[in-house]
Amino acid sequence: MPLTGARLWALAATLAALALAVTLMALALGSAGLDVELIRTLRAPRVAAAAGVGALLALSGLAMQSLLRNPLADPYVLGTSGGAAVGALLALVFGVAMTLGAAAGALAAGAVLLWLARRALATTDDASPRLILAGAMLAALFGAIASLLLSLTPDQRLRGAIFWLVGDLSGTDDAGVSLLAAVVFTGWFVWRERAIDRLLLGSVAAHLLGEPVKRLRFELLLGASLAAALAVASAGAIGFVGLVVPHALRLAGVQRTRDLALLAPVGGAALLVAADLLARTVVLPLELPVGAVMALVGAPVFVWFLARGGR
Repeated sequence: MPLTGARLWALAATLAALALAVTLMALALGSAGLDVELIRTLRAPRVAAAAGVGALLALSGLAMQSLLRNPLADPYVLGTSGGAAVGALLALVFGVAMTLGAAAGALAAGAVLLWLARRALATTDDASPRLILAGAMLAALFGAIASLLLSLTPDQRLRGAIFWLVGDLSGTDDAGVSLLAAVVFTGWFVWRERAIDRLLLGSVAAHLLGEPVKRLRFELLLGASLAAALAVASAGAIGFVGLVVPHALRLAGVQRTRDLALLAPVGGAALLVAADLLARTVVLPLELPVGAVMALVGAPVFVWFLARGGR
């Protein structure tokens, strides 16, 4: 039963309190203990970056799931994050801005994915089998290309490139951009909520209700790809946030696009801040790549979703 009224507000308050608690823990805990200067110069920017990237990934996953009407859709699973990573690595090799390279790679991957599923989307509105297979192949292809590009990376940049490829928040210094982009994307979702809700009924039903289906799908693809590109350019290829957060909210009873758009970035921010906290503290004084920590959580959840048939 969809959550409404007081129960929805209770869930929102609980999620906000959880996000606040995780943020305070991330600011307070670390290898050097509690130090005001350290919090201001190192931990606060990193926590803000994790929150912004997590929010963007959750919104990107929500956009893809709305676009494809598939709860298993996710920028990492379907290859969009891999495309962004390849684009960013190409930019690193050729000395171009990594954000531009990541955006181009994510858009290219999203366009290829939509093209591969065009017939299924045009006929049955259920492109799930084709998309899962196409996404797996795209992810494998981009992984191979990324490995080749790493062989071309100069030795002095190789370790950083590998660590960044599996997710790294240690050197992120543009948290403001990620946070602002997440706010803008959330606002767009709220503005277009009625059209997206109609699209979720199916392309035929949305068309009969007067929605320009092709344009809306392009907007969702563009937004999902840009959000994934900004996240990858900021922190590398971090997976499963876009899969776990929107799906968990739906399992909790959140159904309307407006509610999902408002709660998903909060949940994504809290999840990635928590994952980064674990990456920084679980094997002190060493630091694990946050993408690997997130995969340890997300991969079993993804298998569980598949075992349930994606429903």
